[in-house]
Amino acid sequence: MLEIGVLKTWDSVNYKAGVQFAGSLTTYFDNLNVARNIASGDMTIGRSVIVAMPEGNPKDACVIAVFTV
Repeated sequence: MLEIGVLKTWDSVNYKAGVQFAGSLTTYFDNLNVARNIASGDMTIGRSVIVAMPEGNPKDACVIAVFTV
């Protein structure tokens, strides 16, 4: 499952992110893994992200891309 969200927090030391899913005020995931091929400088708060969530399991979710709308 792929979800689009907004980057809310960024931990460049541990490569972890907090993401709020687009269109939802309540769906927020913290401490998500971020793909290491994404440059730390691209992880700007407020940017749109794509989150891959294998089998809908949030424990395995990972930010796989960032983009600007």
